[in-house]
Amino acid sequence: MAMSTPALGSGRRRRAMADINVVPYIDVMLVLLIIFMVTAPLLNLGVDIELPKSDAAMLEQQKEPILVSVAQDGAMYLTLGIGEREAVDAATLKTKVAAFIRQNPQVPVLVAGDGRGNYDTVYQAMVLLQQAGAPRVGLMSQPLER
Repeated sequence: MAMSTPALGSGRRRRAMADINVVPYIDVMLVLLIIFMVTAPLLNLGVDIELPKSDAAMLEQQKEPILVSVAQDGAMYLTLGIGEREAVDAATLKTKVAAFIRQNPQVPVLVAGDGRGNYDTVYQAMVLLQQAGAPRVGLMSQPLER
């Protein structure tokens, strides 16, 4: 009994695989997941502002205030109500606060100026808030340590 082998041109061909190799996609996905997990905590960088200390009594607020933070280097940051803090320039501060005050006329407006910073930048922020239509602007401070 002899074994028969197919001839080269006999019509038997190898069938192409229809499966997709997803291993490289999984590798890329895991690398991206690790990159996002490492960089996500770095995205919530805040600005450390050392507020001046005072004996002033705390005010009770019914609404979340508009908060303008002025850093030591003069950079301004805006927090509208319960929104997130964002870096703004003078023109953006003025337009965003004006639009927010038009929708919420009784919202309190506060300025948190860094105690180590220049008084002029805090004053300029207060002028911009007045031009935006804020009827009153309050200054934030830290309570005195006793």
